[in-house]
Amino acid sequence: MSKGLSNLHRDPQSRLGLVLAATVLVFALLGPYAAPQSPLALVGPTYGLPGEGSPLGYDYLGRDVWSRLLAGGRSVLWMSFAASVIALAAGAVIGIAAGLSRRRIDHAVVWATDVLLAFPDLILVLLVVSMLGRAPWLIVLTVAISFVPGVIRLARGVTLGVASQEYVEAARLMGYPWWRVVLLEILPNISTPLLVHLGIMLTWAIGMLSGLSFLGYGVAPPAADWGLMINENRAGLMIQPWAVLAPVALIGLFALGSNLLAEGIARTGARIPRRRGPKSRARTLMRGIKRREREERA
Repeated sequence: MSKGLSNLHRDPQSRLGLVLAATVLVFALLGPYAAPQSPLALVGPTYGLPGEGSPLGYDYLGRDVWSRLLAGGRSVLWMSFAASVIALAAGAVIGIAAGLSRRRIDHAVVWATDVLLAFPDLILVLLVVSMLGRAPWLIVLTVAISFVPGVIRLARGVTLGVASQEYVEAARLMGYPWWRVVLLEILPNISTPLLVHLGIMLTWAIGMLSGLSFLGYGVAPPAADWGLMINENRAGLMIQPWAVLAPVALIGLFALGSNLLAEGIARTGARIPRRRGPKSRARTLMRGIKRREREERA
């Protein structure tokens, strides 16, 4: 597994995904310090077009879109990362415990995850947020809970496969405590699918959190948030499209980058070579022909 992941940098698709995701992440983290205007200041006309001092124009209240774009990514990204990491940690612990436990406990965990998976994620989050409020910590916790059943099923499935291997049985027969078997034998061998699922959850989380803000259940105005910017300025899309298109583009780039990176981790972890195009296959064939010709001459 570690050898496969060490070759991640050689995969062009993985490098592209890492560049896209890292670029958006750096933009969101450092953007608030580079904003030329306050994201809450009314400094221009309503739906003002781009001009000198405002490269992306003004929003529906006359606020600078570029400043709000620079300041609006931190909230959605930290909430996405927090929800994904919490879901991964909780789901992995429960899934590994279920995969190593007795049948009754395992059946109870599977039944509970099936019940939770029956509820659509977005509907569950909307129900909780509409009842209890839209505090950031509550939104993060609710999104994480909606992701936990999928992580449990994944962690349980891969744990069942690894737990039956000879090296795990040998560690048990040697009298190692269960926590050492989990940390040294099981967890390193199931980390690749969990990391892949983490990348997928990041894509789901940023889409869900942006959707919540778009529906009015996410970050409360007048705070700067990419999803909230889309909701606030959609009425003026035909007049001043940059107030909507700019946050949509950043959300899409981060989702695309995390997806490409997750796919690259899955492929290199499984040691599946990247498919070659027709030109690459032709070059390989020509090199083989020339090599045989040199051997015949020798």
